[in-house]
Amino acid sequence: KLVESGGGLGQPGGSLRLSCVGSEFTLAYYGVGWARQAPGKEREGVACLSPTDGVIVYRDSVKGRFTISGDSAKNAVYLQMDDLKPEDTGDYYCAAYAGCGGYLSRHPSIGLFGSFGPGTQVTVSS
Repeated sequence: KLVESGGGLGQPGGSLRLSCVGSEFTLAYYGVGWARQAPGKEREGVACLSPTDGVIVYRDSVKGRFTISGDSAKNAVYLQMDDLKPEDTGDYYCAAYAGCGGYLSRHPSIGLFGSFGPGTQVTVSS
């Protein structure tokens, strides 16, 4: 089971840090992806971290602004979101996968272990 937190209201140009904490399995053994779903749009992968092979991928629209990282001691994966833009608004979810290969080219619901967490809402607005 994964649980996301850290969402809220962010200002354009501001920052938020999302957390994804696992309770039933060790995240360091999996690829962990963050996906988002904007109102009226399909869910899309944003970033993925695979500690086992060192793969990290980012969607082009967040490169240079978002950073995904993990803390094995806390069994957590984080998404640091800087220089927020209104188009970052949406519900953010994390999920575990066998790895991050092809993560951005497929729907994030494909290949995940278990299910998404309940999500955390991010709203970027002035």
